Amino acid sequence: MTPRLIECVPNFSEGRDLAVIKEITAAIESVEGVTLLDVDPGKATNRTVVTFVGAPEPVIEAAVLAGQRAKALIDMRQHHGEHPRFGAMDVCPLVPISGVSMEEAAEYARELGRRLGAEAGISGYFYEAAAMRPERRNLAHVRAGEYEGLATKLADPAWAPDFGPAEFDPGYGVTAVGARKFLIAYNVNLNTTSTRRANAIAFDVREKGRVKREPDPITGKVVRDAQGNEVWTPGTLKAVKAIGWFIEEYGVAQISINLTDIDVTPVHVAFDECVKKAAERGIRVTGSEIVGMVPLRVLVEAGEHYLRQQGRSLGVPHAELVKIAIKSLGLAELSPFDPEKRVIEYAIRDRSKRRLIDQTLIGFTHETASESPAPGGGSVAAAVGAFGAALGAMVANLSSHKPGWDARWEEFSSWAVQGRDRHEALLALVDEDTAAFQGIMEAWRAPADERAARIEAATVRAIEAPLAVMREALAALDVCRAMADIGMEASTSDAAVGALCARTAVRGAGFNVRINAKGLTDEVRKAEFLAEVERLEREAEQRETEVLALVQRRL
Repeated sequence: MTPRLIECVPNFSEGRDLAVIKEITAAIESVEGVTLLDVDPGKATNRTVVTFVGAPEPVIEAAVLAGQRAKALIDMRQHHGEHPRFGAMDVCPLVPISGVSMEEAAEYARELGRRLGAEAGISGYFYEAAAMRPERRNLAHVRAGEYEGLATKLADPAWAPDFGPAEFDPGYGVTAVGARKFLIAYNVNLNTTSTRRANAIAFDVREKGRVKREPDPITGKVVRDAQGNEVWTPGTLKAVKAIGWFIEEYGVAQISINLTDIDVTPVHVAFDECVKKAAERGIRVTGSEIVGMVPLRVLVEAGEHYLRQQGRSLGVPHAELVKIAIKSLGLAELSPFDPEKRVIEYAIRDRSKRRLIDQTLIGFTHETASESPAPGGGSVAAAVGAFGAALGAMVANLSSHKPGWDARWEEFSSWAVQGRDRHEALLALVDEDTAAFQGIMEAWRAPADERAARIEAATVRAIEAPLAVMREALAALDVCRAMADIGMEASTSDAAVGALCARTAVRGAGFNVRINAKGLTDEVRKAEFLAEVERLEREAEQRETEVLALVQRRL
């Protein structure tokens, strides 16, 4: 299951008083479900960039608390620094990481702004994807005039704030709240010490390109248009900024790149283009480095890209794709690249909580057999379903590499990816089912005036987890059916076992939905849940029958 994660990167107009910074970050860390990733104070700019991540709701809560603390602790009348600014919490962008669209992130940003106004008396503007007016999309335009010009700006009806009081707050200023895409600082290593040559490659690839010059090798005058403006030749990559520089620590030149939209130009596309342009100049790319942390999908997509180039199945686990990406991009050339620390989804995992899926098979079996009521049937159903999906993926992977079937590798790779996605989701549901059961136990211990509502909410979660198992396992049956039909004949029995496991997961999870639905007081919702259970069970039975008939025929 893809976690719903957004990153929040507020910038505070304080970079020198560490006690103030610590008090603000303590407020952020006080919110359960939020992980503080980085705190970067700058003395010259007198500005601190804070990065934290979590599900949208706790992230918004943490951002509101941070704004409140900034208002109490930072006085903009005393602020001086080199960076443009117009407020104590100057900007507060939300960045979708996984499971959240840009449109949703923009709406969360607007909710954050409304709460800052209502709960903290903070005024401000929405920018980038959250902008309410086209002319306010650009942050530089919104922040023009900075703090010193803010009183005059707010007196102009055209610059009435998007949220909060319309009056100028001299102590705080205002905040720009936005939603933007994830930005990646990325350096490509070269086997040269020449900054000039590194710059040449940077100009080849960056969107801005280079100034156009006349072909005369002696004069090389800048070409200008009819209005006297410089004419530029664009580079090959969109949404890319780049320069060349020399890193004395490593004794190599690098192409320093900012990827401003990784949906337009992903990391692996930038890397391959640098390899191509460097080779044209007799230079070799030796590796690269990602600055800071990245979403998992960046490395998964890179791993899939390089497998695709090899004509190999993409349906391998995400952890394997990450390894392939690290090796292919040379991310460990200059220093170790530990995905547990550099991939956001991995870094925020609560390692104080022992996951069932991290246990050995023996450990999981023994814990299931113990006196503890969890893990129970729901978690076991999810685990069995994961085995079924994995078997379907295995047959697809084997078929994609079968000698003589090279022309069909993409067909089987597509099925392998579906199987992989199903078993990854089902593995996550092993722990989700147990967590949902524990949520019911906790709800029963709630104060009397809250107990009924919390039990109802926890019961819904305990129903939705096994329902998700049923849906994913049903989809796994589709993979097993396809492999029983077209997969390599020697693995037909594996497709059969996969189908049996997936059907067991559907039926087992169905029993969990039914027993948990007994505790639901909302009769309409209960009926909807039970109707879906019956539909999923019928479909699973039909698909299992089809798989076994196909297997029997081929055997």
